[in-house]
Amino acid sequence: MSTSITVNPSGQACGAEVTGVDLSEPLSPEVVKEIRDAWLEHHVLAFPDQHLDHDQFEQFAQQFGDFGEDPFFNPLPGRKYIAAVRREAEETNPIFAEFWHSDWSFLPDPPSATLLYSIDIPPHGGDTHFSNQHLSFERMPPDMKEKFEGLTAVHSAVRGYSPDGLYGDVSNNGAMDITPSEEAYKKESHPLVPTHPETGKRGFLSGISYIIGFEGMSDEEAGPLIMELHEWQSKEEFVYCHKWKKDMLVMWDNRSVIHKATGGYEGYRRELHRITIY
Repeated sequence: MSTSITVNPSGQACGAEVTGVDLSEPLSPEVVKEIRDAWLEHHVLAFPDQHLDHDQFEQFAQQFGDFGEDPFFNPLPGRKYIAAVRREAEETNPIFAEFWHSDWSFLPDPPSATLLYSIDIPPHGGDTHFSNQHLSFERMPPDMKEKFEGLTAVHSAVRGYSPDGLYGDVSNNGAMDITPSEEAYKKESHPLVPTHPETGKRGFLSGISYIIGFEGMSDEEAGPLIMELHEWQSKEEFVYCHKWKKDMLVMWDNRSVIHKATGGYEGYRRELHRITIY
């Protein structure tokens, strides 16, 4: 079957660039399927040179799922489903989302996809790192895998979004429009190594940002295991380093990768718009 898109793999642990498609227009079912197949295979897709207004961004996103809950984030004024990941040039507060995580894994039903569309990109720095958690699980040594694969992880937003969490002091969050809440103290349990509902592959769900323990285990027992898993998930052989350009849309699979932001663009403004899909 002929395809209408071109998919160029990154050559790293995951990730691919997709060209030959204009995301500002509604896509045919055939092209949606091609994109979804590439997304499931490569986990992270980047679409360069896209020119989208808010309505077009939402239109593209809805072809891959339903809008859902975005806790602790406020949307852009006048929008319901688009939020800004923004940092002004003069800010010196901690980089937002700089620890490994899968978006909103602390919810009862975590999102399948996150989409970011770049508005203002600094000349250097600000890369997003993605770690392929299917590959991470697949390559884990048998004795280590035996230790982790049957665990049920306890997830919580407490470290980030509680009133005493990293983003709890709204005066120190810069341009990020975050609303800390007591809701962040809630806990939700998920299998540490779930089966992907579309590919059938197994991989670790989420990272050190939101995993706070394991069911049936004391904090003293769980702590070293969380750090051991974190060190394994972070290995360079599982990571794709994404470099941003202006007018680029990136979508990733929260069920198969974890990700984190990086800095290195002090003195420059950076803004991306975000939609979460369930």
